[in-house]
Amino acid sequence: MDGLINLYKPKWLSSAQALEHVRRLTGQRKSGHAGTLDPLADGVLVLCLGRATKLVESLMEQPKVYRVTAILDATSETFDCETRLHPVAVAAPPSEQEVAAALGSFEGTYEQMPPTASAIKVRGKPAYRLSRSGQTPTLQARPVRVYWLGMRRYAWPEVEFDVACGRGTYVRALVRDLGQRLGTGGCLTALTRRAVGPFWIEESWPPERLAAVPAEKAVIALEEARRLLSEPIAIPPRPT
Repeated sequence: MDGLINLYKPKWLSSAQALEHVRRLTGQRKSGHAGTLDPLADGVLVLCLGRATKLVESLMEQPKVYRVTAILDATSETFDCETRLHPVAVAAPPSEQEVAAALGSFEGTYEQMPPTASAIKVRGKPAYRLSRSGQTPTLQARPVRVYWLGMRRYAWPEVEFDVACGRGTYVRALVRDLGQRLGTGGCLTALTRRAVGPFWIEESWPPERLAAVPAEKAVIALEEARRLLSEPIAIPPRPT
């Protein structure tokens, strides 16, 4: 079986577990995914089966769209709620206009410092493993591309926004950086990947739905996948 599956990954399921579930359903062991989603996150996880595994790099280059929920009165070691929260005292909460302006200031290319709890390799080992062993990995800031951001709602201390971004962008780090620009905390509390390039959440297959039909029904054929990925990379539209 060769092709792509636009899978909806539920929360608290790892990307590896989601892939293994699909391997069992399809019987295709030669498979992989294009861009890990943390267990905390849900949404689009594009799986590559058989000869389509050669498309992983092309998929990784596609823009991603996320819906982000964060709090601004706390932080944590991982900049999400999977580790213990540390309250941050804020004398005067920022206004809605100030939050919107701070979000907009990230549009374009900016130098982002990856979180120490990330899979970036340091001396051949993932940074998160070094961090968990008590070491402090030395990371370098790197340029990331943010195509657009749009605030959906704000009620102190919580903010929800959508973001379209390029390869290598850490949304947890973006939330951290937003807090730094506002002089507040910044901690991710929910994350949904809404799109990877032309593959949107509205057309994704939840695991239970996938298990109820012949696997071939959910597979985007290899030639169609190649055609979709041969198109010029387009910036995803802002939500209306």
